[in-house]
This record gives sequence, C-alpha cells and structure tokens, in this order.
Amino acid sequence: MASAKVYKMDGSESGTVDLNDSVFGHDVNTGLVHDVIKALQNAKRQGNAETKTRKEVAGGGAKPYRQKGTGSARRGSSREPHMRGGGVIFGPHRRSYRQNVPTAFRRKALCCVLSDRARGDRVDVLETLDCPDPKTKPMIDLMSGVSAGGSTLLVTAEVNQNAVLSARNLQKISVITASDVNALDVLSANRVLIERDALAKLEARLS
Repeated sequence: MASAKVYKMDGSESGTVDLNDSVFGHDVNTGLVHDVIKALQNAKRQGNAETKTRKEVAGGGAKPYRQKGTGSARRGSSREPHMRGGGVIFGPHRRSYRQNVPTAFRRKALCCVLSDRARGDRVDVLETLDCPDPKTKPMIDLMSGVSAGGSTLLVTAEVNQNAVLSARNLQKISVITASDVNALDVLSANRVLIERDALAKLEARLS
C-alpha cells in the first residue's frame, strides 16, 4: 500500500497517511491515458477559425465582363475562389473539438496518473488548508516546507476562494477541487498536494 507524507500549513511534517490502492495502486495504461488526455486537450480548443465561402463573400453578383470577345477566360463572378477577394475552398469553419469519453475511462486515466505520482513520492497530504485571508506568504511557506520545486497541484475539498487568490501570484501553483480534478491537471503538475478532507472525497469518487 502506498503512503504519503502529511504536512501542516506552516510546511512542517506531521506524519504519514496510507493511500487507497483502489485509487493509487493502478498500473499505468499509457494508451488509455493518451486518449483521455488528448480528449481533454481538444475540449479546451475554441474552434473559432472561420473562412467565407463563395456564397458568403459580399459582392460578385454581376458578371465581371462579357462572355466572349475579350480573349480572357470566362468569368461568372468576381468572388470565385481563384479570384482575388473571392471565397475560400475547404477553409476552416466554426466547430467543436469535443470528444465523448466514457466516465469510466476518465476515472481510470485519473487513477493511472495519480498512481504514477504516488510511486514517485510526488503525492503529499495537507493536514488542513487554513487561509483566512488571501495572502501569498503562507502559500510560499507551505510550498517551501513541502519542497515543491516544480509545478504543484493543490487539491481542495471545497471551493476555497482565499486559497485561489493566495496562489494566484505564484506561477507554478494550481488550485482545484477534488470533484473537478482530472488526468490532465495531475499530469501537468510535478507534485500533487491534497488536502486531507479532499483525499477522502477523491478516494470516494474514484474507488
């Protein structure tokens, strides 16, 4: 059974806690994780690229010049795709890049990346997240105690606006709730710090 270190808000270590094998004891299925991560990244795409076809370009209703006698190729409209200012053939149009991924696949991928972080001793537990005021200093002290050198994902039990504001000025810290965290969030972070109450919710959600 995997275990994680428990820290206090001041960054001091206060013990260890066992992690549930049904969440943190999975073998990494790289194919599944790849498919889920790709779907999550695609869901972030706006899909706003838009070009006008021949029928959407303004003007071009009149025939540019007569059919015969000019020595040039015949033209029916000045908005033909091969004319300057004309429409675009096979150009991009507004679309959604979202892919339907089964909930079971999303949960399994999240368990895989959490298990990988746990095996690398990159999962820690926070005794309690105490942020009465939105101040950056306590968050810096916490990260220094945890020795979070790279990017850190802080998982909270509930929406904690003060924690979000406290971490807002720190580039490598992201704050998210246990009910919203996904495989991409975990994979993008070098270390995962989970509030103790959030750990219980996360294990209940995924086990």
